[in-house]
Amino acid sequence: MSTQGFILKISCPDRPGIVHAVSQFLFNQTANILDSAQFSDTFTSRFFMRVHFAKTSKELNLQKLQELFKEIGDGFQMDWELFDAASKPKVLIMVSKLGHCLNDLLFRTHSGYLPIEIAGIVSNHQDFQNLAAGYKIPFHYMPLSSASDERKNDQEEQLLKLIDQEKIDLVVLARYMQILSPKVCQKLSGKAINIHHSFLPSFKGAKPYWQAHQRGVKLIGATAHYVTTDLDEGPIIEQGVERVDHAMDPDQLAAVGRDVECMALSRAVRWHAEHRILLNGKSTVVFQ
Repeated sequence: MSTQGFILKISCPDRPGIVHAVSQFLFNQTANILDSAQFSDTFTSRFFMRVHFAKTSKELNLQKLQELFKEIGDGFQMDWELFDAASKPKVLIMVSKLGHCLNDLLFRTHSGYLPIEIAGIVSNHQDFQNLAAGYKIPFHYMPLSSASDERKNDQEEQLLKLIDQEKIDLVVLARYMQILSPKVCQKLSGKAINIHHSFLPSFKGAKPYWQAHQRGVKLIGATAHYVTTDLDEGPIIEQGVERVDHAMDPDQLAAVGRDVECMALSRAVRWHAEHRILLNGKSTVVFQ
């Protein structure tokens, strides 16, 4: 991804003239379009667009562009956002005792493969405190044993305070095994991504890979989605799948599942960071 210029995201009722109006606006600002993608949803009658453009004038900045574009946005009833392409979103990762997704995100970010800044790690266990220290990332221990833990309300207030203090743009649940309250889910609407295996709802609860093995599952999958108050039913961003066979035991199935989860989650985080995802009701439009 090029990190120069700006990115404009648009969602609005579909009608003629939208592309022309946006293109004319950018032309008038002497901006150069680097890449553009659009989609018209015939089921919802909504139009979606992402434009990545570069400025040719030093006087053109994010605030000025936002002020100038407001008239067009209002005229077409747009839900729109404008971003500096060079700005990396600040991310807070939440994890429990399974660290494969956390480790993958840390490595990809440290290696420059993910355009994000990891501002902290939150966990209800201390297993990955040394891993966080190795990457020089603040580790926040918030112990919870279950959804009925008496500390849950207080700790969620601490979590929201931390998100505000650190100006977190995205929360990633990298196998965080505690259910967030409706209050937190609503606060983080469109700004929190979760990952889980794609056995749901077939194999819920403990030992899903053992259950899958007993049923002779032939496909192992993972789903990355935005967090909502409906558990594991938020708008899907990315999914991955791998074939397995009868010769694999539950541990081997779980190993395949971990790899698929890492890939699906890292793609979802990258696409969010690059402003490629637009919400479309209970679904998403992802411009890859």
